[in-house]
Amino acid sequence: MEEHRPRQLTHANAYGALMLQAAGVLRLRYVHCRRDDGLSPAAANELADVFESLSYGDPAFDQIDPNEAIALAHRLLDDDHPELSRLWPRTS
Repeated sequence: MEEHRPRQLTHANAYGALMLQAAGVLRLRYVHCRRDDGLSPAAANELADVFESLSYGDPAFDQIDPNEAIALAHRLLDDDHPELSRLWPRTS
């Protein structure tokens, strides 16, 4: 019988999982629930797409600082003023 070992958590897949979680939180709070924090559903969905692209290592987003993305993801998950991040969409 072949033994199934649990998949090891590496830096790369932990980062990807965090980015996917952040994308899900964005869509839940700001797209589906239409939370009124000055972020339109369209802007929230666009930012969620960025998080998903980061999770898959899309080279089109290599210019985004991974530490800033991680910080924003944690702010989103903790609901701790994500609008303070440089990555947060600016409203005019």
